[in-house]
Amino acid sequence: MSKRIMIFFTLALVALMATSPAIAQEQRVGVQPSGGAMIADAVIARPLLAAATVGGTAVFLVTLPFTALGGGVDSAAETLIKTPAEAAFRRCLGCTVSKRADEL
Repeated sequence: MSKRIMIFFTLALVALMATSPAIAQEQRVGVQPSGGAMIADAVIARPLLAAATVGGTAVFLVTLPFTALGGGVDSAAETLIKTPAEAAFRRCLGCTVSKRADEL
């Protein structure tokens, strides 16, 4: 993947994660996502998050020897792989917060 694409996916993921705390409060009240939110999620967010998961996995594997020496394998895996994977594959369509994150 080119540098531009990786930067784009990283910025998209950061933008998505930055908006989730404000919207999370609405979803806890019981507000269902709109049809437009579901379509945007399926067409835009999910593919970007899936690509971010693949890119994060690649970065994780490349930096794994150095991360292991520093003792930060768990936090690197959480940030680079688990967070985008959960956002892409475990949360409901149109939701901005996964069920696991809501339970925490």
